[in-house]
Amino acid sequence: MTSTTTTDGGAKACKNRHCSADPARANRLPLAGLLALAMASFITVLTEALPAGLLPQMSTGLGLSEALIGQLVTVYALGTLVSAIPLTAATRGWRRRPLLIIAIGGFAIVNTVTAVSTSYALTLGARFLAGVFAGLLWALVAGYAGRMVPDHLKGRAIAVAMVGIPLALSLGIPAGTFLGAAVGWRVTFGIMSGLTLILIGWVLTTVPDFPGQAADKRLPIGKVFRLPGIRPVLFVTLAFVLAHNILYTYIAPFLVPAGLTDRVDIVLLIFGVAALAAIWIVGILIDRWLRELVLVSTALFAFAALALGLGGAAPAALYVAVGVWGLGYGGAATLFQTASAKTAGDAADVAQSMIVTVWNIAIAGGGLIGGILLETLGVRSFPWALVALLAATLMVAWSARTHGFPGEDPG
Repeated sequence: MTSTTTTDGGAKACKNRHCSADPARANRLPLAGLLALAMASFITVLTEALPAGLLPQMSTGLGLSEALIGQLVTVYALGTLVSAIPLTAATRGWRRRPLLIIAIGGFAIVNTVTAVSTSYALTLGARFLAGVFAGLLWALVAGYAGRMVPDHLKGRAIAVAMVGIPLALSLGIPAGTFLGAAVGWRVTFGIMSGLTLILIGWVLTTVPDFPGQAADKRLPIGKVFRLPGIRPVLFVTLAFVLAHNILYTYIAPFLVPAGLTDRVDIVLLIFGVAALAAIWIVGILIDRWLRELVLVSTALFAFAALALGLGGAAPAALYVAVGVWGLGYGGAATLFQTASAKTAGDAADVAQSMIVTVWNIAIAGGGLIGGILLETLGVRSFPWALVALLAATLMVAWSARTHGFPGEDPG
């Protein structure tokens, strides 16, 4: 197809069937399909985190300790960690929509098994498989959203597809926890399975299909890792998300010195609202200001960590710092996945699977490192560990000006 000239004056190549000779249409997002991807992200995050919100109910229902129920979250993360890269590499030649349907449909199966199972071993197995399906889905979503639009809208499209993450964290998990307490945790997982079946129909009617990657165009995983810019993006993702999870995982004990032990819900609400605002801002600006947004987001998070270190015992200062933290963190998934997709080009899905793997390493590492710090140096050490990680993040992002986090292309 020939190139079209958009209303912003840039000549944009029409690389897929969603481009149009009509400039207005070429600048319009396919919202129905992108929101279906956002719903897939929402269900994935909800499936991962809901056992943590329903810990007491599931413990009573299965007759197990809360510590054992907590491993349902751990084994989910393990499934994602071990499967994302090999499964994505093995399915690069598959058509995209059938593969997306398989990943989404897997959640209907595993959540149904979780809802009816009375066996801890069976539930653990279902949760591991849920993590496997999540690893496949996370590797697909960003690249899929990018293929649905012209190049100059890729960042905005990925932002819409990723909006399910902060929505699940700020609204979905509290709502699921409330529903589990009201009608039972088994019914809650059953409702999630029902929503997943509805989503499959939504995807079939609004999300286009794309071919898989031809065999002669598939780069080996090692070559994808060595592409210019990929390693800086992976390091920035690892350090940034590790810093976040050290604090987020242990937010309850961190609030003790400020006397806010019974205000964890308020603190997380402030964080969630700020994160939603951040992803809205990122969605508007990302296609022109990706590099700047990464640097500003990292700097905001670092400023919040510094404020928590210097004045975290004062409730007012803590509330403000948490809001700034949310602003810095909210668009992170969109920023890093967009940077990865643009850097990797045709190898975007494999690069995304690396992002997924690194992200889950950071989640596990946050729990481990945060626990060590808590037991040895106490919660006052958290902000300074975050400042060190975020300083390294900022330096690597700043230096990746040619590949990874390049500045705006004036052409």
